Amino acid sequence: MTLKLLAALFLPIIATAQEPLHVMSFNIRLNTPADSANAWPYRKAFVAEQVLKNKVHLLGVQEALHEQMTDLASLLPGYKYVGKGRDDGREKGEYSAIFYDTARIEVINSATFWLSETPEIPGSKSWDAAITRVATWAEVMDKITGEKSFVFNTHFDHIGKEARRQSALLLLKVMEVVAGNYDVILTGDFNATPNEPPIVALTDKDKPYYLVNTASKRKKKLVGPTGTFNGWKTDSLPKEPIDFIFYRGKFKVLKHVTILETRDGRYSSDHFPVLVHLRQK
Repeated sequence: MTLKLLAALFLPIIATAQEPLHVMSFNIRLNTPADSANAWPYRKAFVAEQVLKNKVHLLGVQEALHEQMTDLASLLPGYKYVGKGRDDGREKGEYSAIFYDTARIEVINSATFWLSETPEIPGSKSWDAAITRVATWAEVMDKITGEKSFVFNTHFDHIGKEARRQSALLLLKVMEVVAGNYDVILTGDFNATPNEPPIVALTDKDKPYYLVNTASKRKKKLVGPTGTFNGWKTDSLPKEPIDFIFYRGKFKVLKHVTILETRDGRYSSDHFPVLVHLRQK
């Protein structure tokens, strides 16, 4: 057998092994009748379609109530999720959950903790937080590459400035303890723009443990709007992002997209989904 033929036989295997991870952060907006024509029952299929169309392997959702989690679990065949309701650590209140494509991802371990001074106590809140907030993490293995990493997903407080800053510092501490030297991905709605303290804290290169904003590492021009919170307004685009995907370790950012898409003149949520393609070097 010639070397050329051997190379041809192994090329598909190599290409498959290098297939990037598709990671999405998506604040899907809680289910409330106050949204009228934008309420969840009218857009849940659109949300699921955006996940499936983009072949997402890891999906961090924010503001998801239990019935929305159930809907997505039904609308996303082949996906499972980890995460708990923030009010009681079971099914009550919003989730900051992680959906994963079971064909690509194996979850080894997972947990939810509270963004407070007592992170192990369900329903707890601290500092100047207006409401209870959580983060969920999952220890995952990529079934194609065999690489292990840790995925975190969260939603910072919308009122408390100190709560957001402290939440960022807490996240970094938990990551360092839980993930150690393994690669990390963080998705979320941080209710803060790039130059505000929470994002600065997460990406502070002067600290021994820090994250990298995927948007800063994209190789091509930004696809989609810069901002991510649209507030249902289709006549203007937001200028600053508050939804981000970060990483730590040997990932390479191949693609970064803020998805601007409407159906019948309406968005799928009051936030745009953020999508990145990552490859572990």
